[in-house]
Amino acid sequence: MHFLPISLTLFLLFLLLIPLLFILAPAVAFAKMGLHPFFGYAFFLICLIGGGINIPVYRDTSFRAPPVDDFTLLFHRFLGIRIPVAREQVIAVNFGGAILPSLLSIYLLGRVPLTIAIGATAVTSAASYLLSRPIKGVGIVMPPFVPPIIAAITAMALARDYAPQIAYISGVMGTLIGADLLRVHQIKKLGSPFMSIGGAGIFDGIYLVGLVSVLLA
Repeated sequence: MHFLPISLTLFLLFLLLIPLLFILAPAVAFAKMGLHPFFGYAFFLICLIGGGINIPVYRDTSFRAPPVDDFTLLFHRFLGIRIPVAREQVIAVNFGGAILPSLLSIYLLGRVPLTIAIGATAVTSAASYLLSRPIKGVGIVMPPFVPPIIAAITAMALARDYAPQIAYISGVMGTLIGADLLRVHQIKKLGSPFMSIGGAGIFDGIYLVGLVSVLLA
């Protein structure tokens, strides 16, 4: 006879609590950084809305789209859906997924020792660069939860009194620098007509890493 390690009721209760924990996370994170929890909710909502805004920063009109694959041909042949051929490559920065977290990081820089913040960011940048990989036709991919763990550990090791703030700054800026800015030259060669830094908005690595880093610190 086999028994579940926990009761079915507790398991269902845990599933119901997941959305609540997700909603509370921004408020808890902002409180740990010494900011009002209300601003955590406001920041979350603004990032959520801003996730639909991509600001183009680079256009390559000499871009040539890769050959049409079998999946696209199937759509065209059997469903009559013709996917337009891209005539240029656009690299954009997402407002909610990259710009807003970066602005918050810059604000927090004035509340922590600058040299420690720079050192922690350098560590996370190096880790993000080593962990990220360019995937043709997709973009830059990276394990989502390893960089925040590194950012949190580094922050607690370098400045325990400022660990939440340092963790957020190094998590956000380290991911942006290591996984995106240092790989811009590779992004242009991945064959995708549109690339967005922070493009998944609220769930993108930059925002998620910053939030998780604070919660772990």
